[in-house]
Amino acid sequence: MILNKVFFPFLIFFAISAHAQIVDTLGIRPLSQYPQDQLKVDEYGQKYFYDERQKAKIYEINGETVVIMDELRLVNRPKFNNQLDKNFYLFLNKKLYRVYPLFLTALQQYRDIQADMQDMDSAAKRKFVKDRQNMLADQYEKQLRDLTTTEGQVFAKLMSRATGKNVFEVIKELRGGWSAFWWNVKGKVADIDLKEKYNPHKNRTDEFLESLLQSNWNSGYLQPYPGAKDFKSPR
Repeated sequence: MILNKVFFPFLIFFAISAHAQIVDTLGIRPLSQYPQDQLKVDEYGQKYFYDERQKAKIYEINGETVVIMDELRLVNRPKFNNQLDKNFYLFLNKKLYRVYPLFLTALQQYRDIQADMQDMDSAAKRKFVKDRQNMLADQYEKQLRDLTTTEGQVFAKLMSRATGKNVFEVIKELRGGWSAFWWNVKGKVADIDLKEKYNPHKNRTDEFLESLLQSNWNSGYLQPYPGAKDFKSPR
C-alpha cells in the first residue's frame, strides 16, 4: 500500500511528460470542460473523465491535463503454414469489416430483448417473442441471406463470442425450437454450422478471427462491443 502511494505520484509525473503530445494529437480537452456529472474517482481519490472513444482516462494534475491510455492487449499474428494460409487471414479481415456493423446491431437488439424479458413470466415471454417474431424475421433473415458463406461464418462466430452461446441457441431462445432447427439446416447447406461455438484454441478460423479482433481493436479500426474484454476462451 505504501509502495502504491509512493509510486502513483511518479506515474503521474511520467504521464505528464510522456502524454503531453498525445493531448494535442487526440484533441483532449481540460477536465473542467467535460460533463461534471460524468466524472469518476479512482482508487487514489483523483477525479477523471473516461473517454470511451479514445479509451483513456483524462486527469487534471496541478493544472495540467494528463492522459492515461488503457492497457492494450497485444496479440501476435498466428503462424502461417504457407502463403495460402496468410491470404486467408487477410481475406478474413475484409469479411470481418463487412460483418462487424451488422453484428453490433444484432448483439444490441439481442441484449435489449433479453433485458425486456427479464421480469416476465413464461406466458408473457411467449407473447412478447411472438409479437417480435415478424420484426426479427424481416430484419435479420434478409440481411443474413445477403451474406456470403464466409461472412455468415464470421457473423455466427462473433455472436458466439459475445453471448457464450451458439447461434442455434440464440435463435431458439428468440424464435422457438422449430425455427432454430430450420436455420441450422439452411446453415449447413451453406457450410455454416450454427451449433458450433467460438473457440480460438481449437479452431483455426477462430484463432485467426481472435487475432484480427484484437489487432483491429488495439489500432482503433473497430470499436470493441460492450463486454468484449470479458471473453474467456474455452480450452
